[in-house]
Amino acid sequence: MLDETLLDAPEALARADRRGLLRAAAEAGARVRTAARHAAEAGIADLRPDGRPRTVLVAGPGAAAVGVADLVGALAGAAAPVIRLRPTGVAPAAGALRWELPGWASPLDLLLIPTTDGAEPGLALLAQQAYRRGITVVAVAPQRSPLAESVVAARGLVVPLAIAPHAMYDEEILAASPGSLWALFTPLLVLLDRVGLFTAPPETLEKVADRLDRTAERCGPAIATYDNPAKTLAAELADSLPLIWTEGETAGPVGRRFAAVLAELAGLPALAAELPEALPSHGVLLVGGYAAGADPDDFFRDRVEEPQALHARVVLLRDRPAGGLTAAPAARELALSHDTPISELEPALEPQDEPEAEDGTLEALAELLAVTDFAAVYLSLASAVDAAGSTGATEPPTAASDSTTRDADGGS
Repeated sequence: MLDETLLDAPEALARADRRGLLRAAAEAGARVRTAARHAAEAGIADLRPDGRPRTVLVAGPGAAAVGVADLVGALAGAAAPVIRLRPTGVAPAAGALRWELPGWASPLDLLLIPTTDGAEPGLALLAQQAYRRGITVVAVAPQRSPLAESVVAARGLVVPLAIAPHAMYDEEILAASPGSLWALFTPLLVLLDRVGLFTAPPETLEKVADRLDRTAERCGPAIATYDNPAKTLAAELADSLPLIWTEGETAGPVGRRFAAVLAELAGLPALAAELPEALPSHGVLLVGGYAAGADPDDFFRDRVEEPQALHARVVLLRDRPAGGLTAAPAARELALSHDTPISELEPALEPQDEPEAEDGTLEALAELLAVTDFAAVYLSLASAVDAAGSTGATEPPTAASDSTTRDADGGS
């Protein structure tokens, strides 16, 4: 159950936030600036690529690496295929996972390894495989980690992971932190720009950081729920089965990441699908046991001791105000015709935005990621039982802030 009163109690939220998730979400803009500086210092801007890579291969553990691979694929588009190398193993532990290069991989391809850990032997072995085949390797990993050493030995490039200056390194917290995505993703944006797969010059990354700062101000814990899009979304999703329907090239990866973060941080199951395919694939959930009006046969039985059933709620997530052909009206009609509530989220179109520009695409993407990350954090903190299975408000206090750090120079 969600304690909605906690959403408008900043001090109580700070006490519940023992993992520092609110601070991490607020510092996303600073993390972009630090990661971009690390990428420049590592020498990405000085690379002399021989044209675009034939294929971009991405390998890494956990939801953060999956989200990065998804986003890189969406931004690269038709410029080059992006393939995520899926790990195999007996457990999701660093020593148990292995990655293998496709048989066709060659020097024409590029291997990216984003990870918040850096101690995975399987990734070090992958870097060695790539070296033997002449494949260029670029890793974003903690400095002086075993993986970083392996990549350097394989004549690859390592960008040190951007860590907030106040944070002690803890891989488990980093992997779940909203800031982890930007620490891993930003250096790869610089690389995509360098190899000609997407345009992301320094000034564009600064705009992205500024947009993240402004979104953090709107979504901070001191802003009341009625004026806070992240808190509003968290309250709407409480005790529901979110059906996240996305529209737009970059909204798809955001929706899939939102579903993953809801499960990882808030323990809430969610399903994500892109429009218009979402309508037939999820439509049955609006008339079955998860329908808003669904009720067991024995209507008059005592329900006091029974857990509350989850009912579907549609989240319509679009990457920008869409013009021309759109499935949004059909999505609204389908949801409302089955008495299913619907939440809508799309980035604000600011005066300086150019809808067709790639920097506008990145800014819209950043805003959607920030709002959904904040919403997942609020849903986790305001739930009676958090994702770790304990009451959040009883944990030792951890400082949280809705202010955005403008620079994180001390982190690395």
